[in-house]
Amino acid sequence: MIAALFSGGKDSTLALHMASEDGVMPELLMTMRSVNEDSFMFHKPNIEFCPMQAEAMGIMHTFVDTEGVKEEELADLEGGLKQNRISVLITGAVASTYQRDRIDRICKNLGIRHIAPLWGIEPLKELNLLAERYDAIITRVAAEGMDVSYLGRKIDRPMIKKLIELNRRYGINMCFEGGEAESFVLNAPFFSKRILIEKHRIEKEGEFGTFIIEGARLIE
Repeated sequence: MIAALFSGGKDSTLALHMASEDGVMPELLMTMRSVNEDSFMFHKPNIEFCPMQAEAMGIMHTFVDTEGVKEEELADLEGGLKQNRISVLITGAVASTYQRDRIDRICKNLGIRHIAPLWGIEPLKELNLLAERYDAIITRVAAEGMDVSYLGRKIDRPMIKKLIELNRRYGINMCFEGGEAESFVLNAPFFSKRILIEKHRIEKEGEFGTFIIEGARLIE
């Protein structure tokens, strides 16, 4: 089975889109559900809405639970891949060798082909693709220069200008590979419906914070 490791964010969504355009069609979206908010490997905010995204894409979805303990969470990923009999795995790895090397090792041990369509992509190229074709919002900020005013904001041309300036001033990774921020995709070219957020709250952590979706539905 062809699967995509899916968090609901911009990287995993764009990666499976690019793989599909290259003829590698995912049959399953696999979301790691971590107890640990600070997992080294897996995205946490708003993953409970990944099944809604999967429905919009017309792709099956499953959760794989993990405590999110550093290194130990890799065994949970491996177990999920075995349980779902995955033969090809698509991931949204962009520049994190920490994540890619570990997934590569697991896939090699299991005889799984690992595809990372975004690996090494120029940050501005990815951001421009998102601004042109996606409705993706920022759902977490945790970097100098970013505050809660960024939460819920769409990744569009004005936001790209802000990110360029933040990169210049503070050296942040504009694709958020250093954990500077996280995102959630509400609509994409291959969604049959888009997600409408009906209720949310902001959880503040000093200057930083998280955009928590509390209610959403699919609309035409």
